Amino acid sequence: MNHTHTHMHTQAHTHKTLLAAAVAALLLSACAVGPDYVRPATAEPTAFKENKDWKTATPKDQELRGKWWEIYQDPQLNSLIEQVNVSNQNLLQAEAQFRQAAALVQSARAAYLPTVSASVSATRSGGGRNSNSSSVSNTANGGGSVSNSFSLGPSISWEPDLWGRISRTVEANQATAQASAADLQGIKLSAQATLAQDYLQLRVLDAQQKLLDDTVAAYQKSYQLTQNQYAVGVVAKSDVIQAQTQLKGAQAQALDNGVLRAQLEHAIAMLSGQPASTFSIAPAAMVAVLPDIPVGVPSALLERRPDISGAERRAAAANAQIGVAKAAYFPNLTLSASGGFQSNSFSNWLTVPNRIWSLGPALAATLFDGGARRAQSDQAIAGFDASVAAYKQTVLTGFQEVEDNLAALRILEKEAAVQDETVKSARLAVELILNQYKSGLVNYTSVATVQATALSAERSALDIQNRRLSASILLIKALGGGWDHAELPANATLNDRDATIAGGKPAEK
Repeated sequence: MNHTHTHMHTQAHTHKTLLAAAVAALLLSACAVGPDYVRPATAEPTAFKENKDWKTATPKDQELRGKWWEIYQDPQLNSLIEQVNVSNQNLLQAEAQFRQAAALVQSARAAYLPTVSASVSATRSGGGRNSNSSSVSNTANGGGSVSNSFSLGPSISWEPDLWGRISRTVEANQATAQASAADLQGIKLSAQATLAQDYLQLRVLDAQQKLLDDTVAAYQKSYQLTQNQYAVGVVAKSDVIQAQTQLKGAQAQALDNGVLRAQLEHAIAMLSGQPASTFSIAPAAMVAVLPDIPVGVPSALLERRPDISGAERRAAAANAQIGVAKAAYFPNLTLSASGGFQSNSFSNWLTVPNRIWSLGPALAATLFDGGARRAQSDQAIAGFDASVAAYKQTVLTGFQEVEDNLAALRILEKEAAVQDETVKSARLAVELILNQYKSGLVNYTSVATVQATALSAERSALDIQNRRLSASILLIKALGGGWDHAELPANATLNDRDATIAGGKPAEK
């Protein structure tokens, strides 16, 4: 009786000790070693330098919307970019990479919970005639001994997060998943902007093709004129040769224009996830208009560009990895418990007398590792410093890209106005010189000169138009394309295994 009481007292004491250890572990688990993350400071100008002469958008357009391409008012462009959003293979790859990163968050969070396992085994073993184990005689084996062992039971093991190793790992994985979501948006924005540039350049080439076709038709008339005048002896044979040379040159330019157009068409097919062999865009006049773009203030760039947000999230992940490395200096506490049934006989295996159990804590610490933990900690700190530098460089690049395209749009607007006047003057000169040639007042060299000048002026005007459209797209891209940092998946979303991925598409299961 006293023995039973002592056993119960010892068991109760063990339970209390384990409970105390668990409570202490829970209290200590709130302590996470390593530095808490603070967003790296960056030098932010108060205003964009090149924005001083920028035309401000009307109040209703002060914010870039998600479908920024719609401000160009081209229905076919809208349709093509919508195909990019669902069919572009680079986007599908980035979306899968985000799902991988989100799954790592779930994997890291699983370490907060205990590991529960169960096992069942049945073994039969034999030994020599002098074996001391419990056995039954087996005459078939020369009188050797045989033993049976049957066991069944669950086991639980839990490692409390005493020093924040798990919480810092979860923090790092969450930040990495958010960076991956930002990468997805960055790739999407880049694909959209590239397609918009290619499409609008293709429309400029259509306008250029019409110009060249009209020029070929005009040069054909001039060539016919010189032939008629040569036939009646008014002009020399050289005028006919010069007019023919000019005509053939214009025809060659008209044919060459198709090379780049075909390449742009193929590029648009790839960006929209379609085979180039079955994709085509019919020639058409330019529909898109050059929009007024709301620029905002430089500080907003940090929240509007997905590449900046991604770089900042990688800095947060690198900071958390410092805590993971620091936690390696401290001992690990493991709480475990197991129970079940064990017997040498199958018939009375699952009975109360054969019940077994064990529980208790285990504390393990590394006393010497040859400097491995120090090296890992130094590596984590260096990784954080590198990610901070990368973040700051991305911010500086963002400011530069906005300034570059603001300057380009501002200067090209002035250049376009001057070039339009040049085109008007060149057209008038062609008309005047051609009339003088018909009257015999000038030779054909004068006609060829003013016609070549007019064609060059017209092509330069189209080139400026293309550069303005391209700069406007690049400015929108530099401003983040209407995206916002708040669209990144929150930690609560990443912790939910049924969470949606960036962009609203349900995660595949």
